[in-house]
Parts: sequence; structure tokens; C-alpha cells
Amino acid sequence: MAPKVITEEQKEQIAEMVTRAKVALDAIKDYDQAKVDRLCQALGWAVANETTFTRLSNKSIDESGLGDRETRPGKRTKVVGVLRDVLRQKSMGIIEEIPEKGIVKYAKPVGVIAALVPVTNAALTEIVTGIFTIKAKNVAIFAPHPAAKNTTIETVNIMREVLKREGVPEDVFQVIEKPSIPVANELMASCDMTVATGGPAMVKAAYSSGKPAYGVGAGNATMVFDETTIPEEAARNTRISKAHDNGSGCSSDGNLVVEATVYDRVLQCLQDEGGYVVSPEEKVKLQAVMWDDERHRTAPTIARGAGVIAELAGFSIPAGKRFLIVPETNIGKEFPFCSEKLSSVLAIFKYNGWENALNMVTEIYKVGGRGHSVGIYSFNDAHIDELARMAPVSRITVRQPQSRANSGSFNNGLAMTSSMGCGIWGGNITNENVVLKHYMQTTWVSRPIAEDRPSDQEIFGDFYNSQTY
Repeated sequence: MAPKVITEEQKEQIAEMVTRAKVALDAIKDYDQAKVDRLCQALGWAVANETTFTRLSNKSIDESGLGDRETRPGKRTKVVGVLRDVLRQKSMGIIEEIPEKGIVKYAKPVGVIAALVPVTNAALTEIVTGIFTIKAKNVAIFAPHPAAKNTTIETVNIMREVLKREGVPEDVFQVIEKPSIPVANELMASCDMTVATGGPAMVKAAYSSGKPAYGVGAGNATMVFDETTIPEEAARNTRISKAHDNGSGCSSDGNLVVEATVYDRVLQCLQDEGGYVVSPEEKVKLQAVMWDDERHRTAPTIARGAGVIAELAGFSIPAGKRFLIVPETNIGKEFPFCSEKLSSVLAIFKYNGWENALNMVTEIYKVGGRGHSVGIYSFNDAHIDELARMAPVSRITVRQPQSRANSGSFNNGLAMTSSMGCGIWGGNITNENVVLKHYMQTTWVSRPIAEDRPSDQEIFGDFYNSQTY
């Protein structure tokens, strides 16, 4: 068991790494846009080419025991999307001008970034963070999750090799080789900013470090199917989202809220897509193995395949089934299947009447996942609008596979990322997808413009010259 108190030797190690990082930061301060864009491309290719990323993805699965070897390598497309976005943006000098306001914005680096890597996203988080980091002329020190540290170390070492080849100080990227919670805490307190992608405890620690931090909230993605849903399309997207990497992502479909007239067809289509509907008896066994007596998720059932979880629960499922479907009628903290599951298990609810669907969404997010995301399979713009007005989430995707869409995709306009803020709802400082602009500071230059001062009567309206106190 890792010690809970940091040693003096570990403190000195972090201080030495930060010192080296600052030397590297100074060395790259005069790089121009073309130089950093070239580095972004070089780093992206080195890690996210299909051969290397597949190897690193499989290594992280073998090391941690979490995830799916078939689907995780597909996450490399996220790197392509991030590169698409950053290569279209400026990250130094003047990045925006608003002539009518007399405003000019200049970009500046943040400095030394502490980058916390989650166990379920080793290999992806490092390269995405690395691209954003170098694009803004920052430097980063990565803190791996202990269960996937070898994957993170190798990924960062590949990135360092690219820097060396390009004549850039390798210490632009460093990695802690013996990670622990006390060491991560010391790192966050020593750097200029933290980017914390991971569980609630990690994010809380980041916000408690005394330094600025971008954290992410817990997911509990809920999908609403109304009477206009095309069951075949919605079921296919559910399978794409739910079966991806064994449902390990916080964006993976967790709850389906389905209108009564399409419920049976949706349920059949989900089974056609590889879903297995558990019986009432199997549901009891499943709950017993997925949550302990204090309602905490059990590690052996996180990010595991449907067959593995079923076997642990004491029942078997037919070959070819990719995810487990749990029919549920109850919502509340005492009913764990409506909470985040982080696995190839989802709950399905039936509703009559649109207002009941909205109420169910409200109640589900009282249990968990506030601030993260909702999806809806609907062609009714009024329903989409009403859901958007009431749902306590930062992003809503329409007729898209949730785990691929809400962090940005090639066929929606959300910014590509591997970190999603959940706003005040989720205890985060931002509800945006965490992207390049969050890795930059900006200086606003304001020049005088023609006076824009309405009269007092225009400003105060009907209350002008009324009663005073």
C-alpha cells in the first residue's frame, strides 16, 4: 500500500522536476506559430498513428485490467480531431480583435502544468494534453494513475523522444515514475495549473491544491427516447456508445428513458445490437456484485465486459452479447442502477407522457451526473428545446452516440477534447469542453471608442423619476 505522507526525498524530486520544467519553459518562449504547429503534428503522429496507439492502448488494458482491446484503439480519432481544431487556431500574439469594441486579445502561456492521467484513458490523455500544452508554449509534468503508470511513462517517453529529435528540450514533458496520491498533491501545489481528468477524489484534490485547476465531474449519461425515435438507429448508437471500451467512459450511456409506445421495439433493437436483458433474479445478483454494502462501485466490475460481469454475478449470457440491460422502475439513491455504472451495464426506464420523461431526468440527476451530459433521440424540436431548458447538464447531443459525440466529433460542432467540464452543477469551474483556450492566459488591450452611454431614462425605463427612498 502506498504511503499517505510524502517524504522529503519525494518533495525534492518534485521541486527538481519543476525547476527543470521552468528551464524548458524559458527555452521555448520565443517559438513561433509555425514551430509549435509542427511540434503538435509530430507529437500527434508519433503517439496516435494506428500501430503505436493500438500497442499503447492494449498495454494499458493489460496493465490495468480495464477496458476493451477491440474498441479502445479507436480513441486515436480523438487525437486527429484535437489536431484539426488546434491547427486552425492561433495560440500566441494577437488571437482576436473586436474593432467595434476597441478590444485586442493577446495569448500568453500558463506555465508549468500538472497533468493527472486517469487509469481508463492512459495513452490518450497524455497526447491530447501534450498537444494543447505545446501549442500554447507551456510545459507539463504528468502524474500517472498507479494502475496504468507504465503505459503513461512509455507514452510520455515517446513524446520526449519526438522533442529531442526536433531539437526541443525534452523536459517540456516529464512524468512521475513512482506515482502516489501524496506525490500528486505535491505536484499540483508546485505547478502553475492543474488539469485533472479522472475520478471525484482526484478532482477534489486538484481544487484543494491552492493553484488554479480544471477538473471534470462524474458522468451518468442519460438518453431520452421519445415517440419520434427511430428505434433501429437509436439502438445502434447505444451499442456504439455502451460497448466502447466496456463502458468505461463517463460519457457512456448509463440510463435510457424510453417512451411507452416505442419501448418494446427499442428493447428488441437493443437486443439485436448485442444487448442482454437481465431477469429480475439476475438483477438482484448483479446489484450485489456491482456495489458493496455502502453503495460504492466494486473495482472488479468496472470497465469489464458484459460476460465477465455476469460471471462474477453468478449467471451466464449468450456468446456475442456486448452489454447488459437492466429494466428499472425506481429512481433514487437507494436504487443504484440509476447511478453511474462505468461498465457495460445500462438501465432502461419506461415513461408515459413527456412531462414524466422530464421528471425522470430531473430525478436521475439528483442521484448523480449533474453537469455532465444528456442525449436525446428525437425529431421533435419542442422536446429538444424543453429538455435543454431544464436539464442540469453542460451538453446535450441529439441523435448521436453519446460517448463519441459529447467530447466533440467530426459531425458535430463541439470542441474535440478528452476532458469535459461539468460547471457548477458538477463542482467544476467550467462547463465547456476543456480545450486550447483553457491552456492559455489572455491579455486584453482596450482602446478608446465612441462613447456608448444611454440616457438615464433609457436605462431605468418606467422607474425613472419614480418614488425614491
